[in-house]
Amino acid sequence: MLTVILECRNHEPELTQTLSVLVTGAVEGLVRDVIILDLDRADGVARIADAAGCLYHTQWDIKDIVRNARGSWLLFVEPGARPQPGWVDGISEHILISRMPAHFSPARGYRQPLIKRLLRSTPPLELGLLIAKEEALASAEKAETVNDILKGQKPKRLSAELIPSWVMRAKAR
Repeated sequence: MLTVILECRNHEPELTQTLSVLVTGAVEGLVRDVIILDLDRADGVARIADAAGCLYHTQWDIKDIVRNARGSWLLFVEPGARPQPGWVDGISEHILISRMPAHFSPARGYRQPLIKRLLRSTPPLELGLLIAKEEALASAEKAETVNDILKGQKPKRLSAELIPSWVMRAKAR
């Protein structure tokens, strides 16, 4: 089973897009729960979390969040990121055969031009992070934030693709 963790900062439209894709995982029995960490205490995020049945936090200790997650695996994604069809099978297969952390492959139709990919640093969660709860707990002992858990991870690439959150933000401009 999988717990999905999203950290938000006034990302209501992006959050709804990501949650709508996660429904497939819940229906197929992969996604056990979704935790939303709201950095700005936005009313819109709270309403969306409530309507979707997500756990919602405005203050948290990342160690407690990881410890209390119901899934044996955690998936950290950015609001607005959208796993593509086949993501449930890709994650299920990885969980069955590996204990290593993993991230999605970038969706083929939504890659940045080569020069941009070379010149910019990739945000830690751009392709998400799938990690076993035990490993996340070990990383969380030294962590203050979600990004601290991600430091030092060397994830394997999943066959499943993800449209990064920057695509939705670029379309909104």
